[in-house]
Amino acid sequence: MKSPEPIVQELVLIGGGHSHAIALRNFAMQPLPNVRITLISEQSNTPYSGMLPGHVAGHYTYEDCHIDLRRLATAAQAQLYVDRATGLDLDRNQVRCAGHPPVRFDVLSIDIGSTPELPEIPGVLDYSVPVKPWRFFLQQWQQVIERVTQHPEQPIRIGVVGGGAGGVELVLTIQHKLQQILQMAGQPLSNLTLHLFHRGARVMTGHNARIRDRFQQILTEKEINLHLKETVLQVQKGNILCESGLQVECDTIFWVTRASAPLWPHQSGLATDKRGFIQVGPTLQSLSHSHIFAAGDIAAMVASPRPKAGVFAVRQGKPLAENLRRFLQGESLQTYHPQSKFLSLISTGDRKAIMSWGGLPLGNESAWLWRWKDAIDRKFMDQFRKLPMMGVDSEPLSDASPPMQCAGCGSKVGSSVLDQTLSRLRQAYPPRRQDILVGLGGVDDAAVVDVPNHQVMVHTLDYFRSLINDPFIFGQIAAHHSLSDLFAMGATPQSALAMATLPYGTDQVLTETLYHLLAGATKVLQQAGAELVGGHTTEGAELAFGLACNGLVDRDRILLKQGIQPDQALILTKPLGTGVIFAAAMRQQARNVWIDAALQSMLQSNQAAAQCFLAHQATACTDITGFGLVGHLSEMLRSSPIQVQLDLATVPIMAGVPELLSQNIHSSLYPQNLKAENWVVNSSQVQAHPLWPLLFDPQTSGGLLSAVPRERSAKCLEELKNMGYKQSSIIGHAISHHPQTSKAQQQPIVIA
Repeated sequence: MKSPEPIVQELVLIGGGHSHAIALRNFAMQPLPNVRITLISEQSNTPYSGMLPGHVAGHYTYEDCHIDLRRLATAAQAQLYVDRATGLDLDRNQVRCAGHPPVRFDVLSIDIGSTPELPEIPGVLDYSVPVKPWRFFLQQWQQVIERVTQHPEQPIRIGVVGGGAGGVELVLTIQHKLQQILQMAGQPLSNLTLHLFHRGARVMTGHNARIRDRFQQILTEKEINLHLKETVLQVQKGNILCESGLQVECDTIFWVTRASAPLWPHQSGLATDKRGFIQVGPTLQSLSHSHIFAAGDIAAMVASPRPKAGVFAVRQGKPLAENLRRFLQGESLQTYHPQSKFLSLISTGDRKAIMSWGGLPLGNESAWLWRWKDAIDRKFMDQFRKLPMMGVDSEPLSDASPPMQCAGCGSKVGSSVLDQTLSRLRQAYPPRRQDILVGLGGVDDAAVVDVPNHQVMVHTLDYFRSLINDPFIFGQIAAHHSLSDLFAMGATPQSALAMATLPYGTDQVLTETLYHLLAGATKVLQQAGAELVGGHTTEGAELAFGLACNGLVDRDRILLKQGIQPDQALILTKPLGTGVIFAAAMRQQARNVWIDAALQSMLQSNQAAAQCFLAHQATACTDITGFGLVGHLSEMLRSSPIQVQLDLATVPIMAGVPELLSQNIHSSLYPQNLKAENWVVNSSQVQAHPLWPLLFDPQTSGGLLSAVPRERSAKCLEELKNMGYKQSSIIGHAISHHPQTSKAQQQPIVIA
């Protein structure tokens, strides 16, 4: 058996732009040996700019024009941190993030795109929508679509500021989509009024005269109001004021002006140009820091300046990947020679396009140009959908292979790693409890905690492999999952011991991984009022983590599973489906929006829900985890004369689950959990229901299931929703007593 190769170097990519997407695909096809890749991106997918105008026009779905970064990262065996980079610590080689601890790197690459340069005029930030970042624009655009769809009889006025190619293409695609909605609703097209504001005398700055004239003619023919030689002076709610004195009423204002850079690259100490873009040489390396690369709009090529256009980001992808690989392997880098001119196929909104190529006198729109553009764009996106599955190298051992890793106590993480990690952890999360007599600050063999006389201690343990490639988020999920057992019994968390298995790596790599893992867990523990007091670490093939949690509860206030009483309501606090979704994710068949929603659910604590149940006189409670809903409910009903009726229609479900179940996708634990169907009286009648398998789906950090008096259930549910458990639901009722010898006693669950 070949020992996994240890991680020796850390490559961090900031931003999910086109260049990084192509580089990750390259690393998926040809893995980097002994290198851990971490992608830091503000979202789990990234838009392809070439198809976004078509998406606005309604020609493409959201999935058509977005690259799934989570799937791409998985194929490249990379970590994905969904977070925003806020700066660099170049002395320590760390990326500062908004929501994660600092991320260490040996080599860094930056591809974060650009944003419109917003002038310092009153109201522009409050009453206009920049087109970048695209996700915020698309959210606002969807609201416009919904407004026109719901109220097509009402007039709507939209303004676009910026008459370059981006602004012109946007206003034309907006018109196409909204006019379609009006036509389908039988409303006059005059209900829509569009305005385009531009400082220049003609639109399409940067293109030849023929192109500029033709687009100006198209805008006029389509009755889009052109305001040329106009400089916007102020933006008010529903109104644009120009320097000339022109005032135009607009319900929604989109801002499409020249690109600008965020402040943090310059503030961090990287060499930048006057506008804040990172200066790079022909190898795409920073001029000031050779171990930092940049590509796409954020990069300014000093030797061969080029405009901010997506085509250059696409072309830089392969040379960026090659030079990152060469740099990590200590080889000489290649020079990138950008093209001097590039082809533009600019949409007119109506499945037609105009071709622009340097100074050539082109300028007629046609449907075949659109089809050509469509074919090019779809081919580009297809390369990110046909990715290799993450596998294990099965080559035989050679003399040059790393030594086999030790087992037993020899597999423990070294003391220096622990010392550095725990010292850093105590600084970031100083202890708060006074009843921890011996904890992380000591060198003793075990922790010591104080237990008040009137209380008893509740113990629980959970441990499992990581289901995501972000140790900080995984640490939080594992902590929430472990603590839920305490909450389900009415206990208040006090302390926890950690058990971590870390992928093989250098001491520096192990320290970084362990810190992120424990920082995530400690964050959740302290939010719950508990402390991490110790634990055990070992090295292994993959990341795994768990916690042994201790809690305190008054002896006469212990909440047990088997306390269901007649005429009670069963309330579930979270939707079901994590097992199905992450089983699909392993097969690359889960959409990012489904995974993101599942993660948000798993990151929600059950502590407030438990307190709500206790306030409403709950008599029984459990958390829904590995055995699934029916499995855990059956534990509540063992040796009980109670029968419950579940209403399958009220069981909360995570987005995407019905579609995945229809594809016969299940967790590997599902067959074992399905044996609990013997507890269902009418299983033969409901097995054909499409959601039947969901009742046996294992959950990670699932919700609480509690029995509450029927008369208090509505109020309890209302309070749960106000607390943030938006999908909490009454899913059934305890309906009757049954004699100990009845068949229903052996099958106490009825599904309606």
